[in-house]
Amino acid sequence: MGKLIEIRDLSKVYERGKQKVEVLHHIDLDVDEGEFLALMGPSGSGKTTLLNLIGGLDKPSGGSISVGGQRIDELGAGPLAKWRAAKVGFVFQFYNLMPMLSAQRNVELPLLLTKLSASERRKRAGIALQLVGLGDRATHKPAELSGGQQQRVSIARAIVSDPALLVCDEPTGDLDRQSAEGVLALLRTLNRDHGKTILMVTHDPKAAGYADHTLHLDKGTLVEPVVAA
Repeated sequence: MGKLIEIRDLSKVYERGKQKVEVLHHIDLDVDEGEFLALMGPSGSGKTTLLNLIGGLDKPSGGSISVGGQRIDELGAGPLAKWRAAKVGFVFQFYNLMPMLSAQRNVELPLLLTKLSASERRKRAGIALQLVGLGDRATHKPAELSGGQQQRVSIARAIVSDPALLVCDEPTGDLDRQSAEGVLALLRTLNRDHGKTILMVTHDPKAAGYADHTLHLDKGTLVEPVVAA
């Protein structure tokens, strides 16, 4: 297994009026292909900012980010959007599902940006729903599903284009413990059985325990990593 992500001297500064706030300070980080990595730290430590930079949702103020050998910090907005759609799946705390669409149609949404036919989109969405254990819920709308099932639909949507990398921001933060453990077990299966590299921000030590390793951010700096039990 090689390196999927290589980050060097990464910084992020936000400007609020005349004030500059440095959220990330000179981060160096390598993530192997097929690794499941948890990011922990107090609120405001820069976890989500780092996740958004790796996923191409934001641009760094300094330093470099390579994902799969591609310097994404050098990409313009258009190429970065295409790269993101092809290479990264996103899972958020709130499921961001379209309430009027069925689970099947929600999962298909990322494929609308591709040249796939309607029948191929349906086929791939069906496979993704089967993979997350919701093949029998394809016609259900979000309001007809539990919170855990809705998060599984959002994971199916994240994997439908077969990205190498999944970035998950507090994916169990809105779920009860039983539903959370089901979602975490699913993420671990996607990692171990399907080779997905996963970066997960979490406040929950039990959630972090599903990862291979845990890194801690404090005030925008990576502190000594702790190997998950």
